[in-house]
Order: sequence, then structure tokens, then C-alpha cells
Amino acid sequence: MNNNMKLLIVVGGGLLVLLILLISAIALLDSSGGTIAVIPIQGEIGYTQDLGSNVVNPEVIKNQLKEADEDVSVNSILLDINSPGGTPVASEEIMEAVKKCKKPVVAWISDSGASGAYLVATGADKIIASKSSWVGSIGVILSLTNLSDLYKMIGVDKSSIKAGKYKDMGADYRSLTTEEKNMLQKMVDQEYDNFISIVAENRKLDKNYIKSIAEGQVFTGTQAKDLKLIDDIGGKDNALDIAAKLGGIEGSYQIVTMSSPQSISDILSSLSSKIGYSMGKGIGTMIKSDNLQNMF
Repeated sequence: MNNNMKLLIVVGGGLLVLLILLISAIALLDSSGGTIAVIPIQGEIGYTQDLGSNVVNPEVIKNQLKEADEDVSVNSILLDINSPGGTPVASEEIMEAVKKCKKPVVAWISDSGASGAYLVATGADKIIASKSSWVGSIGVILSLTNLSDLYKMIGVDKSSIKAGKYKDMGADYRSLTTEEKNMLQKMVDQEYDNFISIVAENRKLDKNYIKSIAEGQVFTGTQAKDLKLIDDIGGKDNALDIAAKLGGIEGSYQIVTMSSPQSISDILSSLSSKIGYSMGKGIGTMIKSDNLQNMF
């Protein structure tokens, strides 16, 4: 065997090895065409000092959104929502962070995506919900309790020394005056109008139309689709596929779930807002803050 033949065999063998490596690389890329970052939003939404509590803290979610949006290996983001809502400021903070993401964001609603949680979802590029999920509950509630008769019955004389005419407004030892009721109603109405305006803008729907269906009620996923509150019906796998498509992923993809540590914590004193984007009594969770009770 002459030198030319040997050289030909060596070169041919090398090319064959390179071809095998190239095919393997293509197969590897095809098997993991991209990555979807999943961010769970599960539980009441509100600010809390304890980042390990069961409250969905907007600062945590905002950091996760930023991390996923800036990670070059992530193609798109899925919000895994199962929440009855939360406080206005916290909900709006997350919604704004979602809207700022440069990468596609899909919101998937499993059991519940109501009130503040639905507001968060409207910031996404697409909203997908399960057929039997609870969606909507576009409304605002401020719940107060008057225990004055009970205090009298059990012999408790509860009062306060205050500076400021309205400082004890909403206290549980007396009824609201007509003036105070009107003041609080104006606050709730303002938040309600803001809620409707945001949903209308994010969903690209007429504000009057949203107002006509925003009476605080919840809808099933199917009803929400008919009302244009969501884009499609489907489970988590369907939502992931849509996120993959929006992210330009072809074929299979990897899923990375971003989660924060959880701990047993008393959330009754963790929320500071007095007005809630709420599902309402009997559906949401009763949160007591000072003397006001809010449904989230």
C-alpha cells in the first residue's frame, strides 16, 4: 500500500468521524431545541417581609422574570398560575414586569386565575386556561366587620383615643358613618375603574365591554374563552407547546421550573393593602389586617 492510499484512508476515516460527530450534534440539538422557563404563581399575591412565606411576593417573581428574560438559553416563559388574587399594588407590579419581558410570555391558568392573578395573566402574550378553571372575578372588595353588638354582649368596652377625624374609620367597635362609607366607596370605585382599564388595554378590548362583564363573577375556562378573557383552552402541556412555538423552538424542548423556598408562615399579618382584587367571600381566603378584613 503506497503512501497516497494510506493518506486517502486516513483522510476518509477522519471525514467519517467528523460526519458522525456532526450527525450526533444535530441529533442532540434536535432533541433539546430550546428551553422554557416556568415561573409558578401559586397562592395569594402580596408584599411580605418573609420571602419564604406562602404569599406570592412580587419582588421574587420580578427577579425570576428578569433572570429568565436575560438568560440566553431561555427561549420563552410560562407563568404557572393557580391563585385567587391579591392586593392591587402587588398584582400590578407583577403584571408590569410581565409586560416588560422581551421574550414571549404565556400564562397558563390551572385551577384558579382570578382577580389580581387574572390581572397578572393579562400582561402575557397569550393566556391559556383549563376548561374547568376559574377565571376572571374582575372586581374590588373592601370587607369590614362591626363587632360592637358582640362586644356589648360579652361585656367588652373597646374604644380608642385618636387624633384625626377618620383615624379609626373601619374599626370593629363601631359602625361606619354615611360620610365614611361614601369615602371608602370612592376608593373602591377608583380601583375598580383602574382594574377594568388595565384589562381592556392588555386584552385589546373595549373598556365598556370589559365593564359589562366585570361584575366580580368568576367564569369557567370555556366561558372565559367565549368572552375573550383568554386566548385558548388547554392543559399545561398545551400551554408549553404554545410557549415553545412563540419562542421559535422546533421539536422537543427543556423545561426549567424557577421556584422560591417555601416555609410555614402566618400570613395573616403579612399583607398591608386594605383593598383587594378579590374573588369574594366564600371563594377567596380571609385575610385579617388590623381591623379590616380583606378577601383575596
